[in-house]
Amino acid sequence: MASRPQLEPVPLALLTLGLSLGTFMQVLDTSIANVSIPAIAGNVGVSPDQGTWVITSFAVSNAIALPLTGWLARRTGEVRLFVASVILFTIASWLCGLSSSFPELLTFRVLQGAVGGPMIPLSQSLLLANYPPQRKGLALALWSMTVVVAPILGPILGGTITDTYSWPWIFYINIPVGIVSSLLTWQLLKDRDTPTRRTPIDLVGLILLVVGVGALQIMLDQGNDLNWFGSREIIALAIVATAALVYLVIWELTDPHPVIDLRLFARRNFAVGTIVTSLGYLAFFAGVVIFPLWLQTDMGYTAEWAGFAAAPIGILSVILSPVVGQNMHRWDLRAIATVSFIIFAIVSFWTATFTTTTDFFQLIEPRLVQGAAMATFFVPMVTISLSNLPPSEIASAAGLSNFIRLVAGSFGTSLSITLWVRRTTFHMTRLTEGFSTSNPVFMGHLEHLRSLGMTREQAIGFLARTVHLQSVLLATNDVFWVSGWLFLGLIVLVWLAKPPFSTPSGPVAVD
Repeated sequence: MASRPQLEPVPLALLTLGLSLGTFMQVLDTSIANVSIPAIAGNVGVSPDQGTWVITSFAVSNAIALPLTGWLARRTGEVRLFVASVILFTIASWLCGLSSSFPELLTFRVLQGAVGGPMIPLSQSLLLANYPPQRKGLALALWSMTVVVAPILGPILGGTITDTYSWPWIFYINIPVGIVSSLLTWQLLKDRDTPTRRTPIDLVGLILLVVGVGALQIMLDQGNDLNWFGSREIIALAIVATAALVYLVIWELTDPHPVIDLRLFARRNFAVGTIVTSLGYLAFFAGVVIFPLWLQTDMGYTAEWAGFAAAPIGILSVILSPVVGQNMHRWDLRAIATVSFIIFAIVSFWTATFTTTTDFFQLIEPRLVQGAAMATFFVPMVTISLSNLPPSEIASAAGLSNFIRLVAGSFGTSLSITLWVRRTTFHMTRLTEGFSTSNPVFMGHLEHLRSLGMTREQAIGFLARTVHLQSVLLATNDVFWVSGWLFLGLIVLVWLAKPPFSTPSGPVAVD
């Protein structure tokens, strides 16, 4: 691919559209089903708790497939693998919509996650390979916008489609997107595929990867519901995941043809970039999960309006990402990332000051500002992670980096929900300590409510509800305080990366 002439501006724009549509479709499906779980569960005859396996099954298979991208690309070629992934993902989406039973839906969601795994890292690799050296930062910026916007639009689209039509349409909408993505990519890149070679199948590594990642993902998804290590199932999953993943690391570092190339972590910038990106994503995802949960459970928002409250994140991100991408060669990427983490921290601390009287417009103000942080986070950190790598390693590095980011997001989800629930209990206990007839303040509130016409039972119920709302609010604030301090800590880590930072065939940042 590198020896061929560069694409003209119009074909390059169409290629960007084709690759971005594939990425958008795959990322969208990680969140679009979340708000549709009650409707799906009722339609296929299972409980809402069982219905969450629609999300878990996709996440497990997708996480397993991600680090396999490099190995698969070496055997089939990056272009053929990307197009095949898009086509199979589209077919799997169609089958998900046609499912008439829960086992059918789970089967096709597993298939959908597995075949979609290579799409994100390959979209990065193919964009970098086809953009001219001086515009590679712009390529990553355009790619990052799909990763940012898709999870925000997911709940909005999922809620709107489910309420207006029916849940199968959250999967059917992938069909035209997949067709356009595959046709554009194949038409423009069919003669530009990467060379292939027959590398042996690392069967032991593959089995360890499936067992270890599968057990870890299920443990993270079910941990809070099963009271974590108070549950035998969670303990068993933790043992299996730890044993399999430790053995996987040892095996892959000694195998001549590893299914995932852990030796990439010997490269300083890849290690620093991947770790910082993953921890940043963990902290970011904590807010992505807790914010709409708080709005829906205690602030009276519907899933759709909770999505609208989060959506402004995408505004500044879409506007600023191309600007950042075009000018990254002028700035130190570590400084750009530092700006991002400072903004993230400010927004987190800002959100931690919300009260139960905060209105919709006050809610969206920090989300709007956070868009600037998104624009200065993903593009520089992806560039640092892939800097100075040869083109042959980009697909493997992108797959491994995205895999760790995805696992970090799962950790962020589980840890934030656990912290949220436990801090709610803590604050509830502290606030109800004063619920006593010997407490004059409590009795004063009780008598005031009774003077308004409430019975004693109604007054106590009203106070209990008020305490619950305040407890959840304080717990929500606690989660955002923790996220804010974590973002500030990442400022130190990002400066461990070592310039110059460059993607294959061209620099994108100055020393």
